[in-house]
Amino acid sequence: MSGPDDTDDVFPQPQPQPPAADVPDDTEGAATRTERRAARSARVRRRRRVVAAVGGVLLLLVLAFTLWYELESYALGPEGPQVVVTVGQGESTDSIVSSLSQQHVIGSSLAFRISDFFHGAPSVLPGSYALHQNQTFAEVRAILSAGPNIYPVDVRPGFTLSEVAAQVDSLPGHAEGGFTAAASSGAVHSAFSPPGSNDLEGMLGTGSYLILPGETDVTIVRAMVQRFDQDALAAGLSTASAASLGLTPYEVITAASVVEKEGYIPVNMPDVARVIYNRLAQDMPLQMDSTVLYALGQDGGPVTSQDLKIQSPYNTYLNKGLPPTPICMPSKDAMDAALHPPPGGWLYFVLVDKDGTMAFSDTYAQQQANEQLAKSRGLP
Repeated sequence: MSGPDDTDDVFPQPQPQPPAADVPDDTEGAATRTERRAARSARVRRRRRVVAAVGGVLLLLVLAFTLWYELESYALGPEGPQVVVTVGQGESTDSIVSSLSQQHVIGSSLAFRISDFFHGAPSVLPGSYALHQNQTFAEVRAILSAGPNIYPVDVRPGFTLSEVAAQVDSLPGHAEGGFTAAASSGAVHSAFSPPGSNDLEGMLGTGSYLILPGETDVTIVRAMVQRFDQDALAAGLSTASAASLGLTPYEVITAASVVEKEGYIPVNMPDVARVIYNRLAQDMPLQMDSTVLYALGQDGGPVTSQDLKIQSPYNTYLNKGLPPTPICMPSKDAMDAALHPPPGGWLYFVLVDKDGTMAFSDTYAQQQANEQLAKSRGLP
């Protein structure tokens, strides 16, 4: 039987336990992983939004560029006025495109260069081109590729109306005889045309003209006559100035045309004009070879004894006074000479030097001596 002292054996005392180790909290770890996934998702969404925004901007830029290019290329709206673009020999493509832009044929030189990149730059020949403001790139390229469509016509001093007509009639769109018919139709008159006359010989302004596509012969004749009238007025031709010479304005033009043919070079022309006026004043035939050659349809060359017998109002060996019409287009120098002849008693002249120098004389004996001088120098 146990005694009181055996109590500890029956009810053992609890022994102290070591502290428990920390155990991971699964709830906390799950929350951390969720946050990381959320952050990644947010970053992805942000990147997608940035990419979408950049893509949208690029798309808008592409659409805006395409719209701009199409508007420039197809030139919305009606064509504008006609303009002339002249391409020089060896001129660069950039220079040509700049000219097109400056004259508003195209709206943007950059857009046209881009068009050239896709369609190829046209091969442009030197010359002048008629285009319109606000044309499509395709139209401009087609015109430039076809070559110049504007043709120059030169009316030189001493040219006859028939010589001018030959130039115009040879142009595309113009028929043989068309210019002459237009000039004699009466549709155009000079301010100096005599009443009832439709003859425009001698009254086409000298210089160069650019004949545009579609221009009619009448339009060309009108432009040439308008230039002549302006030049004649600038030279001082008027009813009063002609009357001071005892002539009409038309007769002054006729005299100037003879001066042009007979004087050769400007230095001779004033004295030739004085010879003409002196012969008229003395009721002498002018005896000018140039008028006979005009009747023969010839421009220069020797006049034979048979030529001098031709029955024509232009034969100033057989007929006194001025020829019935001018015989060519007079230059400004010839017009000035006819309007302002110097004083002098000359009745004759002859070419005495191959440089064009003429000798003038008052008497036939002096003229014969000058003719011998000319022959000694190998002149006809």
